Amino acid sequence: MKILHIIPSLGKGGAERLVLDICNEVINQKNIEVKLISFSEKNEYQFLTKNIDWEIIPSKFIPSVTKKATIDITLLQEKIDAFQPDIIHTHLYESEIILSQIKIGKAKRFSHFHDNIIQLDNPLKSNVSLRQKVTNLYERNILTKTLKPCNNDFICISNDTYLYAKKVLPNFFDSSIHLLLNAIDVSRFAKIKNKQIIKEKIRLINIGSFVKKKNQIFMIDVAKELFKNKVNFEIVFLGDGPLLKEVKSYAENLSLDEKVIFKGKVEKVEEYLDKSDFYVHSATYEPLGLVLLESMAAGLPVITLDGKGNRDLIEEGKNGYMIYDQDPEKFAQKIIFLVENKDKYIEVSNYCKEYAKQYDIKEYVNKLLVLYKDSMSSIN
Repeated sequence: MKILHIIPSLGKGGAERLVLDICNEVINQKNIEVKLISFSEKNEYQFLTKNIDWEIIPSKFIPSVTKKATIDITLLQEKIDAFQPDIIHTHLYESEIILSQIKIGKAKRFSHFHDNIIQLDNPLKSNVSLRQKVTNLYERNILTKTLKPCNNDFICISNDTYLYAKKVLPNFFDSSIHLLLNAIDVSRFAKIKNKQIIKEKIRLINIGSFVKKKNQIFMIDVAKELFKNKVNFEIVFLGDGPLLKEVKSYAENLSLDEKVIFKGKVEKVEEYLDKSDFYVHSATYEPLGLVLLESMAAGLPVITLDGKGNRDLIEEGKNGYMIYDQDPEKFAQKIIFLVENKDKYIEVSNYCKEYAKQYDIKEYVNKLLVLYKDSMSSIN
């Protein structure tokens, strides 16, 4: 079996990380050849691409309603014809739009829905810029118009996204829509020891791009509440983005700059998770955050706002807590509760590590390969 994955770039993101984990796991399978194509030289996961057959079809811009594609479609067609894939698995809308211009022959097409239902189902109400809202709406319309019955399967990363797909796609696709919750390489976190709060200062960690929907500014309000309650803490932020300066300034204005640490982008998040006590998630919506699973695999209790897709992961009081309104005091109180109840903290931490094992990439790939094989047999 020959499998081709297509993704716009290998910048920081959950979709990009999942694709690389899939490719690295499939490489170990017998009688399977896997190839990855992207449209940008950007690669923020150097340590994950060294064993992957990865090719770049250069593009100045990724296509959207506000940008024109300059990708060499002829070259992409030549690469696909030369590889002769049995499966073409696309990730993110940009790849869908580009693939709509390509002749894929008898290859079976898989479309991977990595987005949240709020962004997909009603793009104009999502918590992003107006430009991005228009782009999302345009791309959704392109996607639904280019799909072909009997030759397209869909992977949904959360129950949230699955319900969206069932709602928006034509009825003839019902049997081709599959729920396959996100996964991580659990082995990367196996060496992290079980957590115990024995330090005088606790460390919270937040990971993500500094954009509106990630809502890091909320965590500064949480820091204010923790400081007010005389908790000895620090918050480490990993990531970069257009709102970074705004969040930094907000922390400084509240005289919390000594409590807040900005590390920028890092390659191996596990090294920071190992030194942390809690993962704190502030996104206002999230499809199904890989970083939540990674944090649990590292033994970190998760305190999170309701990002809809996160509901698939949080077992209240067992692996963390979800705050259903943006109330920094409620958020801070969950942290304080676990700090003051060390036995409960250890119980939650240990459960997190066990819970994350069910989302291991090995089992995920086994399920994915079954879907591939079933889809191929249906057209033979």
